[in-house]
Amino acid sequence: MPRRVTLPTADDLFRPTVVPDPVEDDTRAGADRAAPLREPEPHEPEPAAKGTGSGRVKHDEKMTVYITSDELLEIEHARLMLRRAHGLGVDRGRLVRAAVAIALADLEANGEDSVLVQRLSDRAAG
Repeated sequence: MPRRVTLPTADDLFRPTVVPDPVEDDTRAGADRAAPLREPEPHEPEPAAKGTGSGRVKHDEKMTVYITSDELLEIEHARLMLRRAHGLGVDRGRLVRAAVAIALADLEANGEDSVLVQRLSDRAAG
C-alpha cells in the first residue's frame, strides 16, 4: 500500500504576507498602502546564537528544498516525537531551521571532522 503524504493546502501556500495599514486620517482614506504582517517589537531578542536556529520569528527569506517522501516522513516522525516525548510543539520549518543551524555550527567548529563534511563526502564517494 503506498504511503500517504499530506501536502500544504492552497491557502497555506498563497496566504497574504501583508495586511492593510489602518487609515491614520481622512485625507489618506482610500490610499493603497500595506504594512508588514508583524513588525518586530523592541523587546524581541536578537537573532539566535549559532547552532540554535531562529525559532518563532517572522522570516523574510524563503528557500525551496525538494525532499523524498521518506525524508518528509522522517521529519514528521521527528516532529511528532518532539511533541509526544519532549513536550515541544514545533512545526516542520522550525525543526529544519534548528537542524540546519546545528549542522552549520558543527561545520564551523569541526571543519573536516564535522558530520556534514563526513556525510556529504560519503554520498559523493558512493
